[in-house]
Amino acid sequence: MATTIRSIKSLVPLLDRVLVQRIKAQTQTASGIFLPESTVKELNEAKVLAVGPGGIDKEGKRVPMGVAAGDRVLIPQYGGSPVKVGEEEYHLFRDSEILAKINE
Repeated sequence: MATTIRSIKSLVPLLDRVLVQRIKAQTQTASGIFLPESTVKELNEAKVLAVGPGGIDKEGKRVPMGVAAGDRVLIPQYGGSPVKVGEEEYHLFRDSEILAKINE
């Protein structure tokens, strides 16, 4: 029996997991020309939607997360666990798999 998630807000990551959504590349150039979807590549940039409470080290202490909800991050091209809600696709990554945090 498959589980149906109605809203992404009902999904709460555990331990050191981070829920992200890839930022879609623009399909229009600066001059207004629309690009076909086949030529637009996936970006490695994502927005953090939710984070878990953090992992636990060998002494039993909670390790704080490196990112927070709302951050923009750089993620690996492949990897993570995909989660599909309706037509939207999200990914779960471990905190240690996040490559960088984008500060602007």
